[in-house]
Formats: sequence, C-alpha cells, structure tokens
Amino acid sequence: MSKTLIAGLDRLPGVDQVGLEARAAALATRSIKTTSKQWAIDLAISMVDLTTLEGADTPGKVRALATKALRPDPTDPSCPQAAAVCVYGDMVPYVREVVGDRVHVAAVATAFPSGRAALEVKLADTAAAVANGADEIDMVIDRGAFLAGDLATVHEQIVAVKEACGSAHLKVILETGELQTYDNIRRASWLAMDAGADFIKTSTGKVQPAATLPTTLLMLEAVRDYRIATGRQVGVKPAGGIRTSKDAIKYLVVVNEVAGEDWLDPDWFRFGASSLLNDLLMQRQKMLTGRYSGPDHVTLD
Repeated sequence: MSKTLIAGLDRLPGVDQVGLEARAAALATRSIKTTSKQWAIDLAISMVDLTTLEGADTPGKVRALATKALRPDPTDPSCPQAAAVCVYGDMVPYVREVVGDRVHVAAVATAFPSGRAALEVKLADTAAAVANGADEIDMVIDRGAFLAGDLATVHEQIVAVKEACGSAHLKVILETGELQTYDNIRRASWLAMDAGADFIKTSTGKVQPAATLPTTLLMLEAVRDYRIATGRQVGVKPAGGIRTSKDAIKYLVVVNEVAGEDWLDPDWFRFGASSLLNDLLMQRQKMLTGRYSGPDHVTLD
C-alpha cells in the first residue's frame, strides 16, 4: 500500500454524523405507490443472498436453502430467483449440485467471522471455497489491524485474497459495528475498493449493530464517489438485521437516491439475509391475491 493512498485516505472529509443520520431518516419516510411497491418487492427478492452460517448447518439444510433460492415461491413460477446462496466453504458443493449455474454460490472465507488468522490460512480458506465451486467470496477484514492504524496490512490482505479468488467476485466485509466511527467506515470502504473489492459489505451478521440505513447510505456515497474518481463500479451489500419488506424498500429508496439507478440491480446491490425472503414472499402474495397468507405458507429455513 503506497504512502500516496494512505495520505489520500487521511484526506477524506470527515462524516457529518448528524447530517448523515438525518438524511437516512428522511429517506426512510418516503412512500411508494402500489405498482412501484410490486416492482420493488420483486427486485428485493432478486437481490437476496439467502444465507445460513451456523455450525449446525448440514448438507440437507443447505440443499433445501438452495432449492428455495431457485424457486422462492413454488406456487408461482413468475416469482424471481434469489441472487445467491451464501454458506461456509465446505457446504458449497451441496449448493452447487442443486443450483448449477442458475444462482450464484457465495462462500464466507478468511477465518470468518473474526478474521483472526495468518494470511496463509486465509488464502487457503479462499482457495478451498473456490475449488469447491464458489463464484463469490465474502471475506472479512482484520479489524484489529485497521483500528491499530495498520492500513497497509489490511490492504495487502485484500489484494492477496482477490488474487486467490481467480474469477470469483470478492465481497469485502468491513464489520461496521466494530469500526466505531463513520469516518472509519468511509476510510475502510475506500481502502477495500482500492485493493480490488467487487463489493463492500457491512457486516458478518454476528456482531451488533449489523447493517443500518445510515451506514449503508455512507457506503453508497463511497461507491458513487469512487466510480466518479476511477470509472470502476463497486457493489454494496448490507447484511444482518434486515428482516421485513418495509425495511428492504427503505434500502432500495436510499440506493436510488444516493448512488442512482445503476445500482438497482443484483449485480450491484445485495441483501445478506435469511428471514427477509419469507416476509418479501408473504407481502408479494398479499399484493397478488389480496390475502395475507401468513408464515405457514413459506418454508422455515
């Protein structure tokens, strides 16, 4: 990592916390019409990285999740597919055998969720997930190194993991709940993008707070400004704590208002979630049939 880049990160403007949170709150009050809501729910479904990251995950559980990603609503073939299934690296083959190349398969790697491992271990973790069939890797940064001011180590590790990914896309998890300040989140976002991230992701889902609207707004500003500065577009993935259709639509409004329509696409914006998909499906059924089906009409993940 060059001294020029470090100096550039130091020159990033400070974040106006009050202004950021006020703008997020104001955008969260936006209402959308019924036809737009139908479109937004389908778009949100298509952006879900359907996720299970538990020690008790089994081949049967992840196969069932993969089937749900392909056909979220088995009664309605017009329902969009999810964007991806996100699992631990050893579970990737069971997802891939179900989805083939019809849905992305994401694997968490690099000593998820702590990131506390030697670089050699992180690279081996990444390589194993790719060899198992993952076409997306969700890595975690070394928050301890970042908070200690060792930005070079964080940058070098992202560069190395990106190389280990080969053709797989790299999502870099900042774990914003541990970065302490909005200024740190902005600096980490730019650092990750400079190191080659294809996506920047808020959280592992294992730390609170996880995704928040102000934090996602800040990261969307970063990817927008980064594209203006470099010409390269980077995606954003909020993860953890987004459970309802109402919340998902708030995030889509923020995407549109802050980054723009180019990011309203599963290639550039994702939701890391498990329970969110069920609520989206129930709301979709209600809008199509006029009846609220209830949770017994969707699968328990």
